[in-house]
Amino acid sequence: MYKKNFIIRDLGIEPWYITYKKMKNFNLKRSNSTLDEIWLVEHIPVFTQGKTYNISNILYYNHNIPIFNTDRGGKITYHAPGQQIMYILIDLRRRKINIKNLIFILEKTIKNILLYFGIMTDDYHHNPGVYINNKKIASIGIKISKGCSTHGIAFNINMNLLPFKYIKPCGFKKLKMTQLKNFISNIKIFRIKKLLIKEFILLIDNYSN
Repeated sequence: MYKKNFIIRDLGIEPWYITYKKMKNFNLKRSNSTLDEIWLVEHIPVFTQGKTYNISNILYYNHNIPIFNTDRGGKITYHAPGQQIMYILIDLRRRKINIKNLIFILEKTIKNILLYFGIMTDDYHHNPGVYINNKKIASIGIKISKGCSTHGIAFNINMNLLPFKYIKPCGFKKLKMTQLKNFISNIKIFRIKKLLIKEFILLIDNYSN
């Protein structure tokens, strides 16, 4: 799908490492004329560790969920079906957006979606991401290389949250996770995909102008 100078790709459910390799290849091959892309994907259960990971953030190993190191920022997190991920492959220099603004845009995208459903988020939190009553509902991990971004945001919709207890999410043992299903029992993930694209593109266009 092509939308306002973006190519939108819905990858469905895909192993994390496959998507990771495709992202790296995309950024290696892109040129100044390459259109920015947004990838929507859910991953087969996996733990991923950012560049600032610490082995002590893994609390429990008696499971079959793979653990991968990655080149994004942040620490360890968990992905699984029912968590909607939006990867953003954007030339930030061309759009004149810095990393601070990009993180704000991603957080605001989720907050606007939650507000659409009448759900209030925490006004301020000292760590990136989106929180409801001090529980995290969306996580952000970004990599910037040669002015271009990879990775993005993971939004918990309707997933099994138990494996988050096997780790210190984002490096915090006491951090609790939540998901949209806890607030809207019949939520459908296809609605979230549409809202993610709508809200993100609207916000990033405003910052690019």
